Amino acid sequence: MSITDEINLLSRDQFVEGVPHDWFTWLRNNAPVYHHSEPDGPGFWVITKYDDVVAVGKDAKTYSSDQDRGGVVMIEEPPPGQSNNLEGGGKLMLTTDPPEHTRYRKLVNKGFTPRMINALEKHIREQAVDIIDKALEGGEADFVVDIAADLPLQAIAELIGVPLEERGKLFEWSNRMIGSEDPEYSVTREEALGASIEMFMYAQALADKRRAEPKDDILSVLLESEVDGEQLSEMDFNLFFLLLSVAGNETTRNAISHGMHALLQNPDQYQLLVDDPSRVTVATDEIVRWASPVMYFRRNITEDTELRGQEMKAGDKATIYYISGNRDEDIFDDPFTFDVTRDPNPHIGFGGGGPHFCLGTSLAKLEIRVLFEELAQRAPKMTQIGEAPRLRSNFINGLKHLPVKFG
Repeated sequence: MSITDEINLLSRDQFVEGVPHDWFTWLRNNAPVYHHSEPDGPGFWVITKYDDVVAVGKDAKTYSSDQDRGGVVMIEEPPPGQSNNLEGGGKLMLTTDPPEHTRYRKLVNKGFTPRMINALEKHIREQAVDIIDKALEGGEADFVVDIAADLPLQAIAELIGVPLEERGKLFEWSNRMIGSEDPEYSVTREEALGASIEMFMYAQALADKRRAEPKDDILSVLLESEVDGEQLSEMDFNLFFLLLSVAGNETTRNAISHGMHALLQNPDQYQLLVDDPSRVTVATDEIVRWASPVMYFRRNITEDTELRGQEMKAGDKATIYYISGNRDEDIFDDPFTFDVTRDPNPHIGFGGGGPHFCLGTSLAKLEIRVLFEELAQRAPKMTQIGEAPRLRSNFINGLKHLPVKFG
């Protein structure tokens, strides 16, 4: 049996065992633009080399993200009677192309200036200290649930003005929205859709309240910003609220979880941060490279094109695998070594440039840096005391639990 007979990137169970890095390594070296079969559909192209992932991500004209062409998430053909539209009406910024995407991005960028994000650091640090100290009191913790999941949720809630007593709703909605195929989080399509409707209604009420009583916060900036005389529509804002609450929460949670897991597996690397917490600034990029929380995005080919000698047709589906590009031997020395001193580190964990470069990059890096700076000082001794089960997903690279002991 050849390795191509083994490769099945549609198998969620394969990703429970671990990211199939041996498959990606083989593809990079032997079939960097590979046509993957699909049981009930036409199949899809798998693009695994760093330079190709970056090039495709930047070429929105040839490789579309548009929801009407199939969007960016689901590889497989949807079952009869269903579509790839996750939003139930309207489009997320993630599933638009320029110029529509450009207009939308310019509007929301006004809430994500360096000044706006940096102003959050003091509060995020206070939250990080509080979260860590509470976990330390018990002597043991589930790092994913008790620490990694909490800080991004608090930061996003702070960012968009969700009152403290209502923040649990965001966590519950985002977990239902992910609608994971993991048995532990089994969610029906109806429950996921219900969560999105509840979130839309909440976002609408929050926006109405802030329009009536503007404050000096990002939510007010988003609602008041204009580009060429246009503001965010109600649907635009509601969808952005959903994207920020779900994507901004889940991805950073998984980056933090994988980062801690890698540090526990490589205690010498954690000791470097304990000895000098200022190293966390550089280590943050290695954590994101290593984790690659979103393993791939789909693109939809708009016109006949060619990549590395492979002819791809208009209407074909393509997938760009960030998790493979981040282990590309042509770009990274010893890519399978977790090295908190790796510098430079041109990883593509935030998308590798182009129109869809992650809007929340600065916020995510701030959260990761602050949390690990505080961990290095407050929990210098930490050991893993149980298994770290993986999420059953071929899209999100997630850890569900990471039991640890302090001291």
